[in-house]
Amino acid sequence: MANLTAQRALNPPMVEAVEIHKAFGNHEVLKGIDLEVQRGEVVCILGPSGSGKSTFLRCINHLEKLDYGRLWVDGELVGYRERDGQLYELKEYEICAKRAEVGMVFQRFNLFQHMTALENVIEAPMRVRKESRKVVVDRARRLLSDVGLADRGDAYPRQLSGGQQQRVAIARALAMEPKLMLFDEPTSALDPELVGEVLAAMRKLADDGMTMVVVTHEIGFAAEVADTVIFMADGVVVERGKPLDVLKSPQHERTKAFLSHTF
Repeated sequence: MANLTAQRALNPPMVEAVEIHKAFGNHEVLKGIDLEVQRGEVVCILGPSGSGKSTFLRCINHLEKLDYGRLWVDGELVGYRERDGQLYELKEYEICAKRAEVGMVFQRFNLFQHMTALENVIEAPMRVRKESRKVVVDRARRLLSDVGLADRGDAYPRQLSGGQQQRVAIARALAMEPKLMLFDEPTSALDPELVGEVLAAMRKLADDGMTMVVVTHEIGFAAEVADTVIFMADGVVVERGKPLDVLKSPQHERTKAFLSHTF
């Protein structure tokens, strides 16, 4: 494993997971996940509820600790350092510093209700990275414009639709200038008519070259935007490949059964 770490540091993928296992009590959720995400790649993870998709995503930024296996982001172990073949968990402040390099957008928007959209976006760069207010405000206004909310910076979350709030959440994650973006079913809490505006913001991110791992039920988005589609079920990767191969010509019966209910 030590040699593997040295090799990956030379030319690492953005994400590499090896034999990832995670259980909650007696319930084994992840049963040996192996996955690579290259720089600039968009990977969409599909699968039924309870398949371990969201748990795996949370492992990538150490919101969930692994029970077994190793996970690297940009060539660095997530949550640990390695010495003489042994893993030592990082201190909490070190974990938080690394987590700040990875943006994450959740199902629920989790905006600060007492702050405007602009204030939500500037909070982390100012508080965590100690950046100047002027620099951060300029960046925040650009990001809000990028997600189609240039005129809503002074609005509070209660004054925004669900789709607008989720786009603020995307801008907030991007304000930390992450190297990687994680999306955990970002449209599942939205009314159907609001889904398109969030997916459009995500398409623009993909077009701009952002590395993205997206847990989603939006098959059309996966077909159009993803470079790789992963199908998970029962805690394992059942099938992976190019979008049209997996979505139109799946090889595994479990994938065929799932897609037969979604098209």
